[in-house]
Amino acid sequence: MTNKNLYLDLNVLQTVPSSNLNRDDTGAPKTAMYGGAIRSRVSSQSWKKAMRDFFREESIATGTRTKEIAKFLAQKIMNLDNSLNEKKAMDKSATILKAAGIKANKKDNKTNALLLVSPGQIEKLAQYALSHDTFDDKDDKKEIKTILQEDNSLDLALFGRMVADNPELNVDASAQVAHAISTHEIVPEYDYFTALDDLQSDDNAGAAMLGTIEYNSSTLYRYANVNVKDLAKNLGDNDAVASIADFIKAFVLSMPTGKQNTFANKTLPSYVMLTVRTDTPVNLVSAFEKPVATKGGYVQKSIEKLETEYKEANQMVEQPMLNVILTNKATELADQTNNLSDLIEQVTTALTKALQDEDTND
Repeated sequence: MTNKNLYLDLNVLQTVPSSNLNRDDTGAPKTAMYGGAIRSRVSSQSWKKAMRDFFREESIATGTRTKEIAKFLAQKIMNLDNSLNEKKAMDKSATILKAAGIKANKKDNKTNALLLVSPGQIEKLAQYALSHDTFDDKDDKKEIKTILQEDNSLDLALFGRMVADNPELNVDASAQVAHAISTHEIVPEYDYFTALDDLQSDDNAGAAMLGTIEYNSSTLYRYANVNVKDLAKNLGDNDAVASIADFIKAFVLSMPTGKQNTFANKTLPSYVMLTVRTDTPVNLVSAFEKPVATKGGYVQKSIEKLETEYKEANQMVEQPMLNVILTNKATELADQTNNLSDLIEQVTTALTKALQDEDTND
């Protein structure tokens, strides 16, 4: 059996005009200090939320994250057996969750923390609840925990799950998503806006409302990676490769919706580079430790710096199994493809072959 790892790196450059994608507690766009310069920042949590929403829009099975897991399970139980009233269903739900080691407050039946469960897991829990009267013995508890460790949805398999009450139910994340940061220094800007009352009298020239909103414009460097073998453990080889295709599409095309109605800032990436590695994932953000400085736009210079960093990084690690680029900009690397579908096909073909070779060598 080969001991080689298998990682997919996703590097994206995306220009965003005036926007406020991801706000802090004051309502201002999030920022980061990097290389001694203030950068625009979009948190990984924000972009993962956008990806989960994208999965739902594409009808990809996605988990439910909630504190009201007891109520959610009780509703599923009643859907399967409409002879049960809400109280009996809730009793069954609370009992089976307790057997799984998931604690809920007696007052409102809510858990202390959000719990992510897949559609398959909630369905099987409801079926188990209906087919058993008690859940007290060791076999019952073991079976219930097994249900919560199988049938992972894509978001659960990718982003993981932590259950503080019962670490046995944890799911290790197979993907990492970095905070996106601008390749250059940004200057915060403010929009002063007013609104008029359509029915105000002619002798009143004042605004009915006024306010300010902070925003910025940036060219973002976005990075994520997938541990392909860990994803295969969570989903199986065939499902893992198909799910990576969904992950790539979601990462490239999704965008957080913060203040989108205000700024209409939905853009597409200018540059996408996917790399399959067998030793270690590599975040190429060091390309922008010295911020891009130009008056002729940031995208082309960012591409040049990113590709230089890619070449330098490859001198310290093993040569990638595959490197594919999608862009309509000038590039020094020859590994280009024509469209997103071709990009995904090349990557999934390489991963399928790598996993098949792994199985052959077992």
